[in-house]
Amino acid sequence: MEKSKNESGRREFLKTGVLAASSFFIVPRHVLGKGFKAPSDKLNLAAIGAGGKGRSDIFNAYNNGSENVVALCDVDPGQCKAAIDKFPKAKLYSDFRVMLEQMKGEIDAVTISTPDHVHGVAAMTAMQLGNHVYVQKPLTHNIYETRMLTEAARKYKMVSQMGNQGASNPGQQQMIEWHKKGLIGTVDTVYVWTNRPVWPQGIPVPTTKPELPETMSKANWDLFIGPAEYVDYHPLYHPFKWRGWWNFGTGALGDMGCHLIDPPFRVLELGYPTEVECSVGQVFLKDWQPEYIPQGCPPSAHVQLKFPASKKNKKDIKMIWTDGGIRPFHPDLIPANDSIGENGSANGVMIIGSKGIMTCGTYGLTPKVYKNNGDVIEMPKDYKTSNPNEKLPEYGHQVSWCDAIKEGYGGKKHKALTSSFDYSGPLTETVLMGNLAIRSYGLGKAKTSGNGMDFDGRKKLLWDGNSMKITNYDDANQFVTRERREGWQLI
Repeated sequence: MEKSKNESGRREFLKTGVLAASSFFIVPRHVLGKGFKAPSDKLNLAAIGAGGKGRSDIFNAYNNGSENVVALCDVDPGQCKAAIDKFPKAKLYSDFRVMLEQMKGEIDAVTISTPDHVHGVAAMTAMQLGNHVYVQKPLTHNIYETRMLTEAARKYKMVSQMGNQGASNPGQQQMIEWHKKGLIGTVDTVYVWTNRPVWPQGIPVPTTKPELPETMSKANWDLFIGPAEYVDYHPLYHPFKWRGWWNFGTGALGDMGCHLIDPPFRVLELGYPTEVECSVGQVFLKDWQPEYIPQGCPPSAHVQLKFPASKKNKKDIKMIWTDGGIRPFHPDLIPANDSIGENGSANGVMIIGSKGIMTCGTYGLTPKVYKNNGDVIEMPKDYKTSNPNEKLPEYGHQVSWCDAIKEGYGGKKHKALTSSFDYSGPLTETVLMGNLAIRSYGLGKAKTSGNGMDFDGRKKLLWDGNSMKITNYDDANQFVTRERREGWQLI
């Protein structure tokens, strides 16, 4: 049946936030009676990736019926039974390209919660077809894709949000206020760390060829591969364990960096880093011969990024990231029996300033300030936040995105989003810069005499952020983007 002009007007309004005179108008709720929700007030949502984190993303955006869920897309229906049961009227797809094309004009916005390697092409396709996007962290698999999505959201006037829900945690707002008051002075060093990976990583590439799960066909597996280089199915790739393979994931840094680097990046208003250097953990299965596994992320990594002074901090900043359970030691200001970062110290952030140290855990939780004079400041339990949705699951991170869509691109609610691509794009590029160094660490050539390799990528890499280019080691620039299979180009 042909869609009405009213429906067409509603879609255009949701895309641009501009209500043309020829379109219908949204009737205020108070005119229609208490508790009445006009159909035009509800977004039509779809999920690309509906299992695991995708399940909570679409559930939270749905917000107990505040919006409609009209379609679900997943390459493995066995992973998303809960979403299928929750939304029995939603159309089911395995190929997001088919879903977005067939339902063009029927979908207002999509949540994208696939493995990292599909984020870029899924989000770009959705925006080009007029859909607002919520994309799980990290925003994309590589720096080029992130820059393209950031620019596309502006070009197509789409309301965007990355799924680093801690960005909406009031703890981060408190940290901004503490820094603004000058409680820790000028910052010169930031430590960020995680206990990830908690999946197999730094292991040999699987060589066996198990049968596909009963819930997946060969065509479904091909869709899982998407833009990546084709490999046969293996349970070390799907589900969840894809994170430890460069073909699909971005390792521990990609998984947790957008959560943990977020607080210092936001508090200090950092921009593009200017240089990066790293070292990584080695695995020995034979004496004197470390394993060489360029397809897989390492078991641990130590990365140092440098940033120029910002408007919020008048000094260059050194940021040190460690993963694989390796963490910094207690500074003298923090008592020996206190945890650093979160309780137990497994993950955390320490922002070191001239007057004190500010710390927090994952998502900006449990923020504290340790001052040079011995005072310890904690966030008040009755802290007043500017986030109207903070009591909702994940601090209303998905609901705030939906509210911003309904108000319109460029509106106050859009500008108030804590992780629109204007912010989360540069943040993600910083995270992926660390991975560029980690991958470059394995670059080298066989020695001209004797065994082994000369690893010429093991150096400080100098970065031109505006040009997206390493300026002193061209081989590293292969990791700025990636080769994509036919039919999966980022256009």
